[in-house]
Order: sequence, then structure tokens, then C-alpha cells
Amino acid sequence: MPSLQKLLAVPASALALTAGVAGLGLTTLDVAAARADALLLVDVDSGKVINGQNSTYPWYPASVTKLMTTYVTLKAVRDHRIDLERVFTVSPTAVAQQPSKMGFKVGTRVTVDNALKMLLVHSANDMAVVLAEGVAGSVERFATEMNAEAQRLGMTQTHYVNPNGLPADEQITSARDLAILARALILEFPEYDYFWHIASIRLGKRIYRNTNKLIDAFAGTDGMKTGFICASGFNLVATASRGGKRLIAVVLGAKSSTSRAVKAAQLFERGFGTDPLAWLVPSQGTVDSLEPVTATPPDLHEDVCGNNRRQQPTEDGDEGGEAGTEATNGEQHVLPLWSLRGVGLLTSGLAAGIAPVDVYTGPGRNNIAPGPATSVAPKKTPLAVVAKPPAARPLPTPPAKPAPAAVAAPVRPATATNPSPAKPSGSDKAATATAGSKAKAGVPNPPKPPLQITPKTDTQ
Repeated sequence: MPSLQKLLAVPASALALTAGVAGLGLTTLDVAAARADALLLVDVDSGKVINGQNSTYPWYPASVTKLMTTYVTLKAVRDHRIDLERVFTVSPTAVAQQPSKMGFKVGTRVTVDNALKMLLVHSANDMAVVLAEGVAGSVERFATEMNAEAQRLGMTQTHYVNPNGLPADEQITSARDLAILARALILEFPEYDYFWHIASIRLGKRIYRNTNKLIDAFAGTDGMKTGFICASGFNLVATASRGGKRLIAVVLGAKSSTSRAVKAAQLFERGFGTDPLAWLVPSQGTVDSLEPVTATPPDLHEDVCGNNRRQQPTEDGDEGGEAGTEATNGEQHVLPLWSLRGVGLLTSGLAAGIAPVDVYTGPGRNNIAPGPATSVAPKKTPLAVVAKPPAARPLPTPPAKPAPAAVAAPVRPATATNPSPAKPSGSDKAATATAGSKAKAGVPNPPKPPLQITPKTDTQ
């Protein structure tokens, strides 16, 4: 391991420059570094590669797999096979998925729109299965669609067996292929761009923060998705915009969620023009022209989930539990001098003012059709409770108090409880005459005046 750590200390720009000057496609140094991480920075509009390191080595994708799940689902919407308000049902297969997940019971109904939000923000493995089964009928048929789309897009190093990225030896990709996929999502589905940069979602009283820390820590971040299993390390596909330019950064194999955020921020800083030595790095062409490397994906289990960690998470959602154990495991952030400024740009709280997006179970709330989990029923109960108190208000006005002053009682109601407010200009004689006639009837029968209770006018 000491020799590997020394290799990690070599800046990515130095590796690229050495390879370019020597005219070599791959060197022994590159192969060794591929056991550490893979980095790639691509311009969205042109597809030009701005920076790359080990970007064509096979890698386990983990939950960045959900970007292809999103792509296939949105394509099904575009092809009118489904729509965003279509309701899918949580199956036993979905419930059986490992965390991170929403944890709904079998039979729970969720719209495509809400399932996508839960998938991309909370990285919910059960929602990936719900979408797969809803779109294609089964996980296996959905995986076939995923592979067909990968082949069509030119993702020559990618193969899928499940829609959520849980560990599978046959599920592989590369930084190159992930950049191609991210670019396709942005260019083909601009109307759904909001899906991959939601800062947080709210389900009932619980709020789920996006696992992509850059949304809260790096200005200009507008996507996309994180991923983690022990074998792959911490992966990230991120997008950011500045000055009319939008870039895609791919980081695979980082040793912590913080580390992958820092590495992506550094790539962005280079791409947005803060690297004074960028002109020395030879052009690597476009992302689809990068030559794939035939190799076995690295297994980083020992490096990432070794004895230095208090717990060994299996998915993105468990990263929050690692907050106290997110030590670098001996990782040295040895970076070019220009990139140190990128670390300084990482802040916290950029998304604090952004209200969470509400998600829910059941059919879309704009639909009138009844459903098992709508918000209409809870709203009716408070209205019924409010309507009852006026009927109980006559109780505190019994005729017990007027009894001692039976003579004076008719006089006061004559002016204070006059039922015809439209006659304020009438003569006092007429008022007293009416009061007198009521007084005569009121002496033998005192209960009659209370029948003209003014509280009835108060309830109007």
C-alpha cells in the first residue's frame, strides 16, 4: 500500500501531461492509479473532454445506475407508454430491497413523478424496482431495456442487471459511459431537468436531503446523482453551470462522500477557467471518442470499508450514518496548487433557503378520482369540528340570572336586543310601548324572552 499511496500523490494533470508527451495511451502508472479513482470532466454542449484520469476503466456504478433508470423511465413517458401521473404499486420485490429505501408497505401506490423524486434525492432502491416493474413488467425486462439504451447511446463499457445499483459482479460501467449518459439526460430531456437537482423532499413531517452534497456546498451545481457500495467506493456524477457553460464531472472510487464532492468541485474549477496551466494539457477529444480499456473493475472494499470504518454501509442512504466515521482512511488529498482554491469554494447552507419538494403516496393530488391515500379526507374532519361549537353556545346563557330582576329584565332587552336594527331613528315611546307589552307577557312567562337569543346573529 505505501507504493500505491505514493502514486496517489501524483496530480491528475501531471499524469495526463506525462501520457501526452510520451505519446502513450496507457502507462503502468495509469494502471496503478486506476485502483484509486477515476475522474472525468466534459463540456455538455460540445462533448469535449476537459480533463480525465482513468476515465475508460471499468467500474462498479453503485447508485449512479439510477441515472439510467431515470433515462428509461423518462423515455417511456416521451414515447407515451406511461405518464408522470401514472400510479405504480409497491411489490414484495420492491419491499425486499436493501436500504436506502422509502420503506413503504406492499400495495402502497406511488405516482411516477413522486417515485422519480424519491429515487434521485433519497436514492431509494425500492422506488427503482417500482419504476422498473411499472415500466417494463419486471426487473429483468427493465434491465434489458437499460442495456438496449446503453448500447444505443454508445456506452460500450456498461452492462446492467438491476435498476438500483446494488452489488452485482455483472453490473459495470465507466466514467466515460456515465458522462455520455448524463449528457443524454440533459440534452434529450431539458423539460425534466429539475428532477436531478432537487435539494430535498418532504414526505409528511420527514425531510430527506439530497445525497449530492455539492447542491448545498458548491455554487452553480445543478445535478445529478451519487452512488456507493464498498467495492466501488464513493461515486458521483455532478453537473454545474457558470457563465453560460455547463459541465459534467464524474468521480469514481473516492473514499468518502466529502472527498468525492471536493474532487468534483476541483474539476469544475478547472473547467470554468481557473487553471492557469490548462493550456499545457493535451486535448483528449470528445467523450465518445475515448478508447475503452479492457480490464477487471477494481474492488475497493478493503480500502473503503476496511477496519478503519465503524460501520460498512451498503448504499447512499447510509452515508448520513457515516458522518462521524468519514475519516479519509489514510487518503491524502495531494492536489495541484491551483485546485486548492476549489476546496475553499465548498461552503454549506446554499440550499438552506430552498423549500423541500413535497412527495406523497397515492394518486396525483390534481386528480379528482378517489384514491386510498389522498389529502381530501383529512381536511374534512377539522371543518366538521368547527361547525359544532355554535350549537353548544346556548348552554352558558340560562335564564337563572334574570330571575331576581324580573321587572328590569324586559327593559334592557328592549334596547340591547332589538331584533330590528333598521329602526334606530324610531321614537322612544314606540320602543317603550313594545317593551311594556312584552313586559306584561314576560312576568307570568319569563322563559319567553330568552328564546330571542342574539347569539344566532353572532354565528352568521
